[in-house]
Amino acid sequence: MGPTSMYVTITSDPTWALPPQRLGSRKTKLPETHLKAGSCLYFEGDPVERLYQVKKGVLRLTRLLEDGRRQVIAFGYPTDIVGFPSDGVHHTDCDVLVDACLQPYRRSTLEDGGGDPQLHRDLLQAALREISAMQDHFMMLGRKSALEKVASFLCVLTDRVGQNLGEYKQVDLPMSRGDIADFLGLTTETVSRTLTQLRKNKIIAIDNIHTIIILRPTALLGLSFGDRD
Repeated sequence: MGPTSMYVTITSDPTWALPPQRLGSRKTKLPETHLKAGSCLYFEGDPVERLYQVKKGVLRLTRLLEDGRRQVIAFGYPTDIVGFPSDGVHHTDCDVLVDACLQPYRRSTLEDGGGDPQLHRDLLQAALREISAMQDHFMMLGRKSALEKVASFLCVLTDRVGQNLGEYKQVDLPMSRGDIADFLGLTTETVSRTLTQLRKNKIIAIDNIHTIIILRPTALLGLSFGDRD
């Protein structure tokens, strides 16, 4: 199955890059859900009735802090599963950044198998991977510098959705600089300044606000681990 959550983690998990798959048997499948960019899939506190595997598009999972600040928890890309319950309710808002096609699954399939033991096991494994990825994300927020965070973010996106351009790779950024900042625990200005620094060092090129060209992937990967050489 290979679903993962879009956290800034350089992972050695061999399932990371597996292609999207349709999970479950016909009797457990529900009709696909199609949503336009800007629409909302669910809100924090809503009862969980469905889990969703992203087949196409990009989702954004967010939470509001008590003081009104926003934290972007994750970005959902194809193969990712979103909507795992916390005490029976959604613990984030989830909206659509890029027109999305989603495969829903009943919550009962996660809890009691819902007549499809293999799907039950797959969903449980996806939930465990989400917990592990969240722990890695918390570690990144507390320990990495701004440069390491932005480099890690670009590395993960390159691994997951980078497009080959000869010896380079192109990465599309459907999210705003503010989204990236709220995901990495930085300010928008710091994200923009760090991208400019990477551009000046000829590690990336900025084609437009939503397109990054990775010129030196090895150097970018080194920066994500704190290598400044």
